[in-house]
Amino acid sequence: MLRFLTRRTLGALVILLVISAVTFFLFLALPAEPARLACGKNCDPAALKIINENLGLDQPVPVQYWDFMVGIFAGRDFAVGHCDAPCFGYSFVNQEPVWGTIVDRFPTTLSLAIGGAAVFLTVGVGIGLLAAARRGTWLDKVFSSLSLLGSSMQIYFVGVLCLALFVSNLGIMDQPAYHSFTENPGQWFAGMLLPWLVLSMIFIANYSRMTRSLMVEQLQEEHVRAAQAKGMARRTVFFRYAMRGAVAPIITIFGMDLGSLFGGAMITEYTFTLHGIGRLAVESVQLTDLPMLMGVMLISATAIVFFNIVVDAVYALLDPRVRLA
Repeated sequence: MLRFLTRRTLGALVILLVISAVTFFLFLALPAEPARLACGKNCDPAALKIINENLGLDQPVPVQYWDFMVGIFAGRDFAVGHCDAPCFGYSFVNQEPVWGTIVDRFPTTLSLAIGGAAVFLTVGVGIGLLAAARRGTWLDKVFSSLSLLGSSMQIYFVGVLCLALFVSNLGIMDQPAYHSFTENPGQWFAGMLLPWLVLSMIFIANYSRMTRSLMVEQLQEEHVRAAQAKGMARRTVFFRYAMRGAVAPIITIFGMDLGSLFGGAMITEYTFTLHGIGRLAVESVQLTDLPMLMGVMLISATAIVFFNIVVDAVYALLDPRVRLA
C-alpha cells in the first residue's frame, strides 16, 4: 500500500511541475508587459526599469521560473522585503502578497465546496437509489425527467432567477455572502445556502442518473441474481451486493468533482459575488497578474491532484488488485 501511494504521489508532483512550467512560460509569451501594469498609467522608462529589477523581470525567463519555484519552498527576497515560504511573489496589480490573498479567499471556496458537495452527493445518490429501486414506475419516470431538466440548466441563469425570486421578491432567503463559521455559524449557513442549492442542481442531476444506471446494471449481475435466488431479503441484496459494486465509480467522479470545487467554482462565485479562488483566477487573467495566476493555478491543480490520490487510495482499499497491479 505504501509503495502504491508513493508512486501516485511522485506522479502527482511531476504533474504539478509540468502545470507550473506550462502556465509560466505561456503567460510570459503574451504581448502584455506585467511591469507596466504595476507601474500604472503615468509610467516613465526609468520607473519601468526599476520595477522590472525589483520584480526580477529583467532576468531570463528560465531564471525567473527557477526563482519562482525556489521561493515556494525556501522563500524569496524582493526589493520590498523578504517573502517567507510558501512565497508566490507579489501581485503585479496591487503589490499584495499572493499567498496572503489566496489564504483570505480560500475559506469562501472551502465553504462553497464542502456544503455544495454534501448536498449534491446526498440528494443525488439518494434519488438515484430510489429510482433504481422503483425502476419502471411513475416515480422512476418523474426522477428521470427532473434529472434531464436539471442537467440542462446553467448556474448563471438559475442563480439570477433564484436571487430575484427568493431574495429580492419573496425575501425568504438572505443575500448570498460569506461569513466566518467560527464567528456566526447561523449567518454562515444562511449566506451560503442559496449558492449551495444552485451549485448542486446540475450535480444532483448527474449523480442521480449515474447512480440509477450503475445500480440497474449491478442488479443484473449474476452474483446479485444468485443472492436473490437464494431468498435473501431485497434490502440486503440491494445495499450489500448491488450498491457495493456501484460505489466505486461514484467515488471516482466525486473525487474529481470535489477537487474541481476546491480549485474554485468560478461561475457560482461570480453569479453570487462570492470572493473565492475561482473569482480570483478570472480576475488574475483579466488583469494579466502572473504571480496571482500562478498561485491560483498551483493551488487549484494541487487540490485536484490531491483528491485523485485520495480516490486511488480508496480504490486500493476496496480492491487489492488495484494496488498490486
